[in-house]
Formats: sequence, C-alpha cells, structure tokens
Amino acid sequence: MTDARNGGTTTSSTAQKSQVHDAVTVRSTVEVPVRLADGFTTSAQMTTFRGLSDGEEHLALAFGPTSDTPLVRLHSECLTGDVFGSARCDCGPQLTESLKLLSASGGLLLYLRQEGRGIGLYNKLDAYDVQDRLGLDTFAANRHLNFSDDLRDYRAAAQMLHVLGASRLRLLSNNPDKTAQLREYGIEIVDQVPTGAFLNERNLRYLRAKVELHGHCIEITQEIA
Repeated sequence: MTDARNGGTTTSSTAQKSQVHDAVTVRSTVEVPVRLADGFTTSAQMTTFRGLSDGEEHLALAFGPTSDTPLVRLHSECLTGDVFGSARCDCGPQLTESLKLLSASGGLLLYLRQEGRGIGLYNKLDAYDVQDRLGLDTFAANRHLNFSDDLRDYRAAAQMLHVLGASRLRLLSNNPDKTAQLREYGIEIVDQVPTGAFLNERNLRYLRAKVELHGHCIEITQEIA
C-alpha cells in the first residue's frame, strides 16, 4: 500500500506497527493546573515523549480515572483560536469543551503541534489572506498556496496512545479522517463521539466546507444572528 503522507510504501502488518510504537517512550509526566478563560479550573497529568515519528513536541493530557475504553480527543494546535479566541474557526470552543468534558468524565487529550492542518502558522495566515482576497474556502486557499487540503498524519498520535496503554478508545471528533488513520495505525475506535457545533457568523463558511468537502459530522442547523 502506498502512503502519500509518508512518501513511500508501507505495510499494515502487526510486526511493523509494533516496531514503530516500540521506538517511542515516555520522557516525563507532570501534574499541571489548568485554568480556562471563563474561570474553569482543573488539573491534568501532562506527558511528553521521546522517539515520535515526526519529531514534534506533542503533549498528552490525562484526566483520571479513565476506563478501559477512554474518551480521547486529538486536538491540533491552533494558536489563533486556542489562545487568541479567533472566531474564524471552532478550535478554541472545541478545546474548551473537550477539557471540561474530559475533566468531568476522565480521558485523554492529545495536543498535537499541527498548526493550520499541518501547513504551519505563517502559511495558515497566508491562507486566511487568500480567503479574504479571493473569496476561497479554507481548502481551496490551501491548494492556491500549493498545499494539499490536509497534511496531518496521525502516526505520532497513535504512538502516544500505544505507549499510554490506550489502544482501544472512544474518539471525540467530527473528523472521519482521524478515525480512519488511527485504525490504520493499529488503534481500535469503538465509537466516534461528535463535538458540539460552535457556529458564528465568521466561521459558518469554514464549517460548511468541512462538512461538504471532507465529511465532518457537524450539525449545521442553527440560525446565525
């Protein structure tokens, strides 16, 4: 099977998957207090790793106790939404919802350094500029800049999950590609749990593009004031 994300031919054999996961180890785990902008507070066990396939500094946040099939959120870093509250996407509200839900029920949040669906912060802002000037949707803007619609590869996320003993889980996500890729990398997804629909007048077109072009399971039914 040819895997375009990794530029070569791969096999789905259990032996090769095991070798990939065995190369990854926990670097450190530390308890960190978490305080959200709305005043909500909780605490997470943050884990770092050695040997991840992409070499990035991804984090796992554990909220316990967890079940045999924990709820897991893969959240791609979005500086504009997560930190600065940008209304152009739904990333910030999704992160807030996930942290509150996992704090209440237990589970894992993987915070993945994949800004702009993998194109990076500067390129993402270039894509915003293209969207504004040319009236393109988020995916067309990426293609205008000679990127594919989504460059994210979840091999490192699967490695993290295997090391943490969470190879069977419920995935908190609207994105079918996350489920498909994790299954390719040996993770058993017993259920895909959708996030809320966080619509506003600035992100409506963005969310519609995700639903219509890439099959995200977002219920776009409410009226925008």
